[in-house]
Amino acid sequence: MLERIRVFTGNANVTLAQKISENLGVSLGKAHVTAFSDGETRVEINENVRGMDVFIIQPTCPPVNITLMELLIMIDAVRRSSADRITAVIPYYGYGRQDRKVAPRAPISAKLVADLITQAGANRVLAMDLHAGQIQGFFNIPVDNLFATPVLLEYIKKNYRGDNIVIVSPDTGGVERARAFGKRLGASLAIIDKRREGPNEAQVMNIIGHVKGKKVILLDDLIDTAGTVVQSAKALKEEGAIEVSACCTHPILSGPAIERIEQSEMKEVIVTDTVPLHEKAKACSRIKVLSVSGLLSEAVRRIYYNDSVSSLFI
Repeated sequence: MLERIRVFTGNANVTLAQKISENLGVSLGKAHVTAFSDGETRVEINENVRGMDVFIIQPTCPPVNITLMELLIMIDAVRRSSADRITAVIPYYGYGRQDRKVAPRAPISAKLVADLITQAGANRVLAMDLHAGQIQGFFNIPVDNLFATPVLLEYIKKNYRGDNIVIVSPDTGGVERARAFGKRLGASLAIIDKRREGPNEAQVMNIIGHVKGKKVILLDDLIDTAGTVVQSAKALKEEGAIEVSACCTHPILSGPAIERIEQSEMKEVIVTDTVPLHEKAKACSRIKVLSVSGLLSEAVRRIYYNDSVSSLFI
């Protein structure tokens, strides 16, 4: 029995939090998360958390600044209410793309957010598919970075059979992820060399590897405006690929993403529910959503019992 566990959520992804609570066999905690008339986030924790093991499930997804503040204030609220241990469950870590200085006078906002979460009072972080592995080192508290790979692999193995598959990394930074993914599928690997013209813009330059006559799966950790995957899919089809699909953990899908996907060469886009889809994305027939609630709930259970979480890292 999980007698000393309390699970709370803000407004970012209530559906995922409810699934995790159901898997754990506990009720979602009573928290009232709203805003004052001037836009300030207002949090009320309406049940006892003294001495409890508290898990706050909150992806910092769009609107990022609001969801981040909800997370920070909820952590502060339960810390001041004498919770025994606070774990921030962050399925999607916003500001993760600014993880190093790429130009003079540039911030490292991934580190700043890590400091904010730690200072607010979190004792542990449970994340999924961080944009860069080094973000774990930005925290001075334990961080478990799970991967959605088992969920994505299960679907692909059922729906993409045969030895004619190529896993493609849309940039050189994702090669390690694509190689590990392809190894578990017994698929070959290709890489797309692209040059960024500016933020959220990409131009495909060259394809490294053999894709002619192959079924191609583009693999990335997130899809934001979909510019990269759409241009990549077009280049792969021009190179002779039979069909192109995309696969990612975090479907941000902002701006013109849905229009680009609907007009693209892609067969389907496989995503998870770390980030809730907006209405236009839900209406897109090419998007297939898989749930990571089972994986996250098992990690929460193991953290609660102080069991090993390492077997979930694949």
